[in-house]
Amino acid sequence: MENSWIERTFVALAGSNPIWQGLAGGLIIAAFNTIGALVVLVWRNPSERILNAALGFAAGVMLTASFTSLILPGIEYGGVWPVIIGMALGAIFLDLADHLTPHLHPITGPEGPQTKKIRGVWLFIIAITLHNAPEGLAVGVGFGSGDIPNALKLMMAIGIQNIPEGLAVAVAALSVGMGTYFYASFVGVRAGLVEIPLALFGAWAVTVAAPILPYAMGFAAGAMLYVISDEIVPETHRPGFERLATIGTMLGVVVMLYLDVTLG
Repeated sequence: MENSWIERTFVALAGSNPIWQGLAGGLIIAAFNTIGALVVLVWRNPSERILNAALGFAAGVMLTASFTSLILPGIEYGGVWPVIIGMALGAIFLDLADHLTPHLHPITGPEGPQTKKIRGVWLFIIAITLHNAPEGLAVGVGFGSGDIPNALKLMMAIGIQNIPEGLAVAVAALSVGMGTYFYASFVGVRAGLVEIPLALFGAWAVTVAAPILPYAMGFAAGAMLYVISDEIVPETHRPGFERLATIGTMLGVVVMLYLDVTLG
């Protein structure tokens, strides 16, 4: 993607400072999430089969992007061990957050302590925040690395998969009784906003402390892989839906690989 019109346009709009580029990347992926959340206003009853296939697609994109845009570049920057350590820390962090933070999944139900003392709407919002946080962090770390072509590929990948995720969040909000279609859409939009400050933080962190870059890339990848295995797969691979979810995952892998190769 070097010297491509996409890169030139992005730099012209966001500037050459990696921190501002990280902020711009966070805004863009949040905008994609907003598009997905607003779809529920015109497509009000997507079937569970379609939603599972769409979330499977999102998982496939995230899975591939974790390797092509985070793990492998991280190894090139700092070697395999810093990336492995970062991956372990990312997975441990998400695991602790999952067990120590009260939250609610539409299908698997409440998790964490004190769930009965917190309103369901907040439990749901916390769950989605935990889900989206690694994505924003990954985009920020990508731009903080200074490798704009790779960061743009990662931003596009997460942006694309944010569309079905935004729709799924809005539909899930309806399923747990969160009011009207407009409010459910708002919940979906709000869920993606966490990606903006985390993208900014990720870019800032690796800019001011360059040696942590391979660890940060591994951390973001490990967190995303944890979300895929612990959240998306269990939510989609239920009786009657496994096949479409798997097909969606394979399609997401193919699309991300195609983008990675064709965009250089």
